[in-house]
Amino acid sequence: MFLGHRIADRRLLGLICKWLQAGVVEDGRRVAATKGTPQGAVISPLLANIYLHYVLDLWARQWRERHVRGDVIVVRYADDSVVGFRTKVQAQQFLVQLQERLARFGLSLSTSKTRLIEFGRFAVTNRRKRGLRKPETFDFLGFTHCCSVSRRGDFQVLRLTVKKRMRATLLAIRDELKRRRHEPIRAQGQWLTRVVSGYFNYHAVPGNQIRLGGFRLAVCRLWRQALKRRSQRNRLQWSRYGRLADLYIPSPKNAHPYPEDRFASHTRGRSRMR
Repeated sequence: MFLGHRIADRRLLGLICKWLQAGVVEDGRRVAATKGTPQGAVISPLLANIYLHYVLDLWARQWRERHVRGDVIVVRYADDSVVGFRTKVQAQQFLVQLQERLARFGLSLSTSKTRLIEFGRFAVTNRRKRGLRKPETFDFLGFTHCCSVSRRGDFQVLRLTVKKRMRATLLAIRDELKRRRHEPIRAQGQWLTRVVSGYFNYHAVPGNQIRLGGFRLAVCRLWRQALKRRSQRNRLQWSRYGRLADLYIPSPKNAHPYPEDRFASHTRGRSRMR
């Protein structure tokens, strides 16, 4: 057990083992755990992170030092990860050896989510020379990452809210507005303020304002439809409803700095580690 490398208290290790063997309750019946962590258990994400720290993170660092020259970028959140290389050969070599590494611990990569794509500063130019279309995109942490350029013409990674997730959020808001249809308008507005503000607090990154503006417009339409169905005689005009929407539904504003500002560090004359 990887926990034994850091935890010496056998009582705590025994408690975790019991937790793994406890199983889960589905439809009032206990289902025994055969392998892995219990699905939906509080401790499952923590144990998965510890497991992947030894299986993936430490191994990836050793592999990079032994087999690759140049920068290698590894970003992992829970069981989702993105790895960047300078050349296609390095990426293919890493993918093959990663599959072998995971197989030794009873793990495997998702075939539907694992793929090699050409992405980065020179991807557009290189693909254009080969007569190919613009670079592929990838989804990570709720954002679709695209190759783009700034107003000055410099390369930048454009992050847009994943359309599938945004549609799912709008459907959930629509269903909740149906349930709250006959509540006071003030109560509905305060609820929408909390929901939309929380959504913007996560997704309001630089470059995502247009898609968030579309999200706000969709929420406004859903709320107007719900208010109109409160009565068959309702004639809620856009002029009147616009003041109501501006009062309760916030407009998107950047809630996060640009990546170069967020990760900026002062090295006091020494070069930054790569």
